[in-house]
Amino acid sequence: MSFLLTLAAEEAPAHLIMPNWAFPAIVAGAFLVLALVSWSFRDVANRHADREPFPADPHAAHDDGHGSDHQAGHH
Repeated sequence: MSFLLTLAAEEAPAHLIMPNWAFPAIVAGAFLVLALVSWSFRDVANRHADREPFPADPHAAHDDGHGSDHQAGHH
């Protein structure tokens, strides 16, 4: 039993594919890219403020002439 404990204690640490500082640097870079993408969309709502808002009932905007004679409940 002590032989197994000795082998487990002497096990070499796993080598990383990058230095330790590279992992948080990659995450910080990805966060910066995502922040820049979010920042680029900061004024989209104001750019489209002059457009007409959507109607409350989307089916009221078009005529009901789908080749049918009934008026209500066509869906």
